[in-house]
Amino acid sequence: MNSSHAARPQVTTPHQALVSVDSSTSNASSAGLGMAIQVLERATALLDALAAQPEPVALKDLSKATGLHSSTAHRILNDLVLGRYVDRVDSGLYQLGMRLLELGSLVKGRLNVREAALDAMQALHALTGQTVNLSVQQSDEIVYIDRAWSERSGMQVVRAIGGRAPLHLTSNGKLFLSAVDTRQVRAYAARTHLAGSTVNSLTSLEALERELALVRQLGYARDNEELELGVRCIAAGIYDDAGKLVAGLSISAPSGRLEDAWIPQLVATAGKISEALGYDAGLSA
Repeated sequence: MNSSHAARPQVTTPHQALVSVDSSTSNASSAGLGMAIQVLERATALLDALAAQPEPVALKDLSKATGLHSSTAHRILNDLVLGRYVDRVDSGLYQLGMRLLELGSLVKGRLNVREAALDAMQALHALTGQTVNLSVQQSDEIVYIDRAWSERSGMQVVRAIGGRAPLHLTSNGKLFLSAVDTRQVRAYAARTHLAGSTVNSLTSLEALERELALVRQLGYARDNEELELGVRCIAAGIYDDAGKLVAGLSISAPSGRLEDAWIPQLVATAGKISEALGYDAGLSA
């Protein structure tokens, strides 16, 4: 036989061997990652199914709700039980576990309304070009805890961060007054005597109660030069996971520049911050 036609042995170079090993390892890693993600998705589906029911749930019902085979659901539930994310109660029923409560408490404790609001406030300022204020209630006053503004806002900052103002003279303050009952509003009026700051200030109980009724109806509040002449404000409330009003978000502008067209975006921004704090408008309705 002619040696020129003899079959040549196949030689794998070290580089080719490494590429082959790397490729196999990469494929194995990708497959493992895909399986891990799938398990997480299934575990999340089981937790969501448990959360949707007020009472402990049977395995067959969880299997039906999630579309998982009962053996798959049972295996994942066992792991969740070991981690205390799920509790197995009498008769083989399942419910959410205490570990979720512990983690939820940690998250809630770390939530901060100012941190949750910062980016949204900057975005609202960029949209309107006006000063955006974040305020909380302390006793009979609001306290300004943060602000988004720039030189183009067209006005000097009326109240510095840490500054205070009476509830009935500000849009944010009216939000807090609108959230309490008539008895508390009247007690506030008796304590403060509804002292005014400008000719537009609401200094009678009747006028204040009419204004608060309007706030409740509209879902936002106004300050029509009641704290400072030449400055008008609109405000919407920020709520926590318990549905409690915890802060007010307002836009302040020179009287001639405040636009009602900003109200939907203001309300939506306050809603976005509320959601970041765990508020669920559907559950609180």
